[in-house]
Amino acid sequence: MILAKQKDKLINRLIAEGYLKTDAVIKAFRKVPRELFVPDEYKEYSYVDEPLPIAEGQTISQPLTVAVMTEELDIKPRQKILEIGTGSGYQTALLAEVVGETGKIVTVERIPKLAGEAKARLEKLGYKNIEFVTGDGTLGYKKREPYDRIIATASAPDVPESLKMQLKTDGIMVLPVGSFVQNMIKIIKTPYGYEKHNLGFFQFVPMIGEEGFK
Repeated sequence: MILAKQKDKLINRLIAEGYLKTDAVIKAFRKVPRELFVPDEYKEYSYVDEPLPIAEGQTISQPLTVAVMTEELDIKPRQKILEIGTGSGYQTALLAEVVGETGKIVTVERIPKLAGEAKARLEKLGYKNIEFVTGDGTLGYKKREPYDRIIATASAPDVPESLKMQLKTDGIMVLPVGSFVQNMIKIIKTPYGYEKHNLGFFQFVPMIGEEGFK
C-alpha cells in the first residue's frame, strides 16, 4: 500500500511537471511495478526519483530520465524497437507495454548475469514481445534491422555508426553521449541525413564495446 501511494505520487508529479505527457506512456508507468526490478534492499526506494544500484556495478535509471527518454522516442503501436542495455529490464517492460503485443522489442545486454535475470523476470511477468540478446550493444543487432526506434541506456563517447545504420529512415534514436556528464541526444534519420537535437544533461554508466568505451 505504501509503495502504491508513492508510485501514484511520483507519476502524478512527473505528469504535472511535463515529463510524462502521452496516455500510452503514462499507462505503462502505472502498470509496470518498478519495485520488481530493483534489489530487495532497495525496494523501499523504488519510487524515489533517483537511480538505484543493481548487480554488476550497473543502475536502474531515475524515473524522470526514463520518462524523458520514453516520451522522446515517440513510440507507435506495432513498431520494432532496439534497446541497448537491458539492465534490470524495467525500461524494456515499459517499451513492451507501449508498442503493444503486435510490436517487438529487441534488447541487447553485454553482461550475461543481468541478461539472464532480466529475461527470467520479464517472462515471469508475461511479456511475449521481447527478444533477448547477449552481446556488444554498440554494434546493435543486425539480424533484426532496420528498427523504427533505438534507445540506449548507457553513454557512448559518440553515436555508434552501427546504430545509425540500423535505424529506419524517419526513425528516432535517443541515447546519452559523453564521458562523465552526458548530453542526451535525439536523432531523427531523414532521407537527407540525421537531425540531432539536444535534450539536456544526464548521467549514465558507460557503454562498453567496440564502438563505445573500451
